[in-house]
Amino acid sequence: MRVLLLLALLLGVGHGPLAAAETYDLLFRSTALKGLQAMPGSEAGQGALVYDRIITGLDEGQAGGSFSIDLKIKPDDNVAMTLYQGTRSRGLGNYPVSAGNPVIMYFLESVLADISAQSGGSPFYMRNRIKEALLRDAQIMPVSVRYRDRDIAAREVTIRPFMKDKARERMGRFSELALAVTLSDDIPGWYYSLVATVPAAAGGAEVGYSNAITLKAAGEGRP
Repeated sequence: MRVLLLLALLLGVGHGPLAAAETYDLLFRSTALKGLQAMPGSEAGQGALVYDRIITGLDEGQAGGSFSIDLKIKPDDNVAMTLYQGTRSRGLGNYPVSAGNPVIMYFLESVLADISAQSGGSPFYMRNRIKEALLRDAQIMPVSVRYRDRDIAAREVTIRPFMKDKARERMGRFSELALAVTLSDDIPGWYYSLVATVPAAAGGAEVGYSNAITLKAAGEGRP
């Protein structure tokens, strides 16, 4: 599947300096789903995570709007991921719990598909730039997030894959792509939010692109 292909491409890289290794380890925490294993004979319960997903600023014909992403950890230690929009649903695959939370891979793949379609750029070139950015220093800021009526200490990790790219001038506003991931040990599933943004064209009528995934519920499953 495409998600697993991207996962292989992203994981199949060498080691970078300490700061870059910290960035990578923060974004791809293999223990992200620790403590969320499903009870025997159950596919939901404490092993369920639900995320809201909102996409704006897409071109006509692209699938934007509001979605829901449902992760269920099954008794066989695999996690099933499903995308919902209204009454429609689409399975996004099954992944081993030991690989971490697959929502980040889906996030990166969907952002890559969106911006390559809008910009007309090569998805292979853009994928490689994102892969390289994951092994460079990132902006890591302490933040506080509100979850279940309490404030939680978290970190926001931001990378800008095309900031110093040689083709930056040809990419227009898409060279300003920012990927910001907010995460914490105190957040079920590790990720509180994953947000991609591209500013609107200078002086134009276009709205900026935004792809945001935010944790909605844990341990409850989709209604």
